Amino acid sequence: MAAVAAAGHGGGWQRVLVMPLLLVMLQLEGAAPQAALPLVINTWAFRKAAETAWRVLHMGGSELDAVEKGCGQCEIDQCDGSVGYGGSPDESGETTLDAMIMDGNTMEVGAVADLRRVKNAIGVARKVMEYTKHTLLVGESASLFAVRMGFPYEDLTTQKSLLMYSNWLNQSCQPNYWKNVVPDSAKSCGPYKRHENVVFKENQTLSRRSVHDHDTIGMVVIGCCGTVASGTSTNGAVHKIPGRVGDSPIAGAGSYADSTAGGAAATGDGDIMMRFLPSYQAVEYMRMGTDPMVACQKVISRIQKYSPKFFGAVICANTTGSYGAACSKVPGFTQFRFMVSSPLLSQPTEQVVDCI
Repeated sequence: MAAVAAAGHGGGWQRVLVMPLLLVMLQLEGAAPQAALPLVINTWAFRKAAETAWRVLHMGGSELDAVEKGCGQCEIDQCDGSVGYGGSPDESGETTLDAMIMDGNTMEVGAVADLRRVKNAIGVARKVMEYTKHTLLVGESASLFAVRMGFPYEDLTTQKSLLMYSNWLNQSCQPNYWKNVVPDSAKSCGPYKRHENVVFKENQTLSRRSVHDHDTIGMVVIGCCGTVASGTSTNGAVHKIPGRVGDSPIAGAGSYADSTAGGAAATGDGDIMMRFLPSYQAVEYMRMGTDPMVACQKVISRIQKYSPKFFGAVICANTTGSYGAACSKVPGFTQFRFMVSSPLLSQPTEQVVDCI
C-alpha cells in the first residue's frame, strides 16, 4: 500500500510497477477466476471424479460422456459414503440410489430415484434419456428397466452400511425424519402413527444433514464450444424414510444445464433445497448476465430467508468458462470445497469458498 501512495505523488513509472502488483494481489485475495474452456466443475473434493471427466473430454468424449463417467467414478469409489453402494442406509437398512443427467443442447433429462440393487445409477439415468420418452423412473420399476438395459443386479449393502444401520437402531433410531407422530420420534423407533394435533416447532425445520454426511456429487461440464451437460449421483439422506427422494434426480434442483446460458449443481439438504430449484435459478441468473459466483450466492441467500440454518452449496458455470460456488454457513461448515479442471490449471484442482 505504501507503493500505491508513492505513485500518487510522483511519476508514471511507479504506476507502471504498481498496477501488475495490484493484479497479483487481487488474484491472491480471491478475485473472480479467469475463464477458459473446456471446463469441468464438481461438488466436494472428489478428485478422481474430476480427473475421470477431464480425461474423457481429452480422449474425445462428449460432455455427456464426461458427466456420466465422472459421476460414475464416484459411484465406484463410494465417495465419502454418500455416493454409490454401501452407504446411507434407509430406515429399513437398505441403500437406494438417485441420479440424473441433463443435455444442455436438447434440454433432455434422464433420471432415476429410489433405484435398488443396481450400482451404476447415473448410467441407468442416461439410458432413461436415450431409450425412453420419459424423464424419471423410480423404485423397483427403475431397477427392472436397468436390467432390460443390460445392468446387472448387485447387492448395494456392505458390512459398513449394516453397521451404520445397527448402530442407529441401538441409538433409538436417532436422528430420524419423522415429526408430529406418536410415540415421540425423538425418543423412539416407532412404529409411528400420526398425531391428531399437528404442531409447528421451529426445530422441525432445521437441516438434518451436515458436512459429515457430505451428500451428492454434482458435476457441470462445458465443452470447447460452450456445450453444457450436468449430472448428479447420490445414495440420499442417511436413515431416510423408505421411498424418500431428494433434490438430486430432479431437473432444476439437483442440477441444470442450458447451452445458451450455463450449468449448475447443488448439494446438501435436498428436502429443503429442492423446494427452491436452486440450479435452475442460478442458470437463469447467469442468463441475465450475472457472474457465476454471484448467481450461486443469490440462490443460497434466497433459501436462507426461509431456512436460515440449512446445510447446502451450489456450483455454477457459464458458457464462457467462468465459474463460482457458494454455501450456507452453519456450525462445522464454514467453507465449501469443490474441484475445477480447465486449460488454465495444470491438473484438476481443489478450490475453496467461504460460506455466507
